[in-house]
Amino acid sequence: MADLPRPTDAELSILRVLWRRGPSTVKEVHEELARRAPTGYTTTLKQLQIMTEKGLVTRDESQRAHLYVVRLPEEQTQTQLVGDLLDRAFEGSASRLVLRALSSRPSTAGELAEIRELLDRLEGETK
Repeated sequence: MADLPRPTDAELSILRVLWRRGPSTVKEVHEELARRAPTGYTTTLKQLQIMTEKGLVTRDESQRAHLYVVRLPEEQTQTQLVGDLLDRAFEGSASRLVLRALSSRPSTAGELAEIRELLDRLEGETK
């Protein structure tokens, strides 16, 4: 599947709701978004319509209340976003991106353990 357009911050908020909940109506998405920040129902509806046009979500119209479904899993969207950031801000250097990420905020012991596991696995693959 070709890369989809990079989601905006508002679109990412909606995608997070859909990744967490699964297929959802506008009302369900709106209620969850409104718990965190005031937003209008029609704003949520318009965003979902735009996201459908962009291909970020699909709309199941088989029932009265349409269900919106994400097109790509969360991990694939994150990979696209990281790839874009890697190219635009770090001239393709993964090491610079990782070093900047690790130095910008403290990591938990669990996160560092996951990073070590990944590095060990990657190192094992290159031998």
